[in-house]
Amino acid sequence: MIDQTTVKELDLNRYLGTWYEIARFPHSFEKNLVGVTATYSLKEDGMIKVLNEGFKNTLDGEKSKAIGKAKIPNKLEPGKLKVSFFWIFYADYYVLELDAENYQYAMIGSSSDKYFWILSRTPQMDPAIYNMLLDKARERGYNLEKLYRVPQTVK
Repeated sequence: MIDQTTVKELDLNRYLGTWYEIARFPHSFEKNLVGVTATYSLKEDGMIKVLNEGFKNTLDGEKSKAIGKAKIPNKLEPGKLKVSFFWIFYADYYVLELDAENYQYAMIGSSSDKYFWILSRTPQMDPAIYNMLLDKARERGYNLEKLYRVPQTVK
């Protein structure tokens, strides 16, 4: 059983901006994508615009882009978001771990154990932080054998 407990506090304004995908479980909608980023911004209607970008196969490959939207359906559970890229179909986006002090890293899951991401504000993550997040994921019951380390640009 996976522990899907989410963060108790999420300052949406601090969470907005660009996140680099450091690692993920493979799935069809990001197949062969590297250098992936997710950029969140507030829309006029209060929804969150989600812009996912990446490159096909290599960091200098063809750019791929997907635009979606997100919302926090229950203000009492700010770490449980719903994200949609396909019309009215929403998927769970659970903020499992977050750098509460500086908002520099996040660990994202879902209501299913098939989805998992490690995100960072920078293209390269400190190995100590990465390993700490892996330990937390294992403690939650995630099987990390299929975890894919996403190639990112070096800045």
